[in-house]
Amino acid sequence: MAGRLVLSVVVTLLAAAGAAAAESSCPATPPDAGATLQVSHAFGPCSPLGNAAAAPSWAGFLADQSSRDASRLLYLDSLAVAGRAYAPIASGRQLLQTPTYVVRARLGTPPQQLLLAVDTSNDAAWIPCSGCAGCPTTTPFKPAASTSYRAVPCGSPACSRAPNPSCSLNTKSCGFSLTYADSSLEAALSQDSLAVANDVVKSYTFGCLQKATGTAAPPQGLLGLGRGPLSFLSQTKDMYEGTFSYCLPSFKSLNFSGTLRLGRKGQPLRIKTTPLLVNPHRSSLYYVGMTGIRVGKKVVPIPPSALAFDPATGAGTVLDSGTMFTRLVAPAYVAVRDEVRHRIRGAPLSSLGGFDTCYNTTVKWPPVTFMFTGMQVTLPADNLVIHSTYGTTSCLAMAAAPDGVNTVLNVIASMQQQNHRVLFDVPNGRVGFAREQCTAA
Repeated sequence: MAGRLVLSVVVTLLAAAGAAAAESSCPATPPDAGATLQVSHAFGPCSPLGNAAAAPSWAGFLADQSSRDASRLLYLDSLAVAGRAYAPIASGRQLLQTPTYVVRARLGTPPQQLLLAVDTSNDAAWIPCSGCAGCPTTTPFKPAASTSYRAVPCGSPACSRAPNPSCSLNTKSCGFSLTYADSSLEAALSQDSLAVANDVVKSYTFGCLQKATGTAAPPQGLLGLGRGPLSFLSQTKDMYEGTFSYCLPSFKSLNFSGTLRLGRKGQPLRIKTTPLLVNPHRSSLYYVGMTGIRVGKKVVPIPPSALAFDPATGAGTVLDSGTMFTRLVAPAYVAVRDEVRHRIRGAPLSSLGGFDTCYNTTVKWPPVTFMFTGMQVTLPADNLVIHSTYGTTSCLAMAAAPDGVNTVLNVIASMQQQNHRVLFDVPNGRVGFAREQCTAA
């Protein structure tokens, strides 16, 4: 079905779940029906990946997620800066930083069930394939079992768009690789039929992973919703017209759901929008023009250079679904943090799990407003504050770049986007926000 696809999102949060949720049985995943496809949180206790046990404590969860977000930030920064390799972030980290949400899809003829990570800041589809050396999966895609599978030949347009393409003299098929420090990926550029819900994308181009060293391989496949030439959005532009939106639900419940809609139909008619900005060096990222941040009614003093968009350096602000908590460059974060602390003066300040503005007593948090060209988005408390399992401690759900890292990106993350309908309209060059309460499943 061209034009519209609604993906039902089921999001879970380890912090809210705690030990009790880990011990309880997970509800059965509802079957796919019509144009609805279930989407799960990759790190939740009910993750279909089967490797996401509850954190031993709330502090442990925050520390783990802060580390993942720091890695994700560095990965996005590596994509943003001109002249940097199309490469991962650091030795010992995943070469491809897998994001937060996964969706079920089917690849090949007859179809093979897959889990694909949904990533708004990535292009290529990466699928661990049978025989892959070093891929951490027990359910790889089996190309030999698909009658519609084919390798992409050398000299094809798709091959020229792959990162670091190479050609085998023996097979004359296109391969490509990514390397960084002691980690690397090798893949065969491939095509096959990809089915999502009731829609089928014929001759879908993806990287069939063949070898991974270090900690390079993603644990499941990757479905890129970025703007680059090999992304799902680009490959399905005739079906979905380069348009999608999502409503990411609150992280407070295991049973909350939201939706991801592909195509123009069903998108909100009345929505605040801001222009999409393009970095020609890294066209995939969704840059927007942030002009300021307000705490309560005060616009905090942020140097213009901390928010300015600069394609030459990669500086600016991006929207990203794979980072959980917003990360701001240091001058911007310090200005916001200090004003928040000023307004909650008198309460004892603490830190926890990488977050430096926490309180062990009940406090009144001021609203924070992100100011963009042409629109403003005010964050209610649910988007701004993370609470411990029993509500005794609360923290500002933002952080600065990791210590010692000169990152240039501000990343508006999934928690700060939750319970909004966020529209990505690439043909019209805009991103929109509209309040929408994601409802319980």
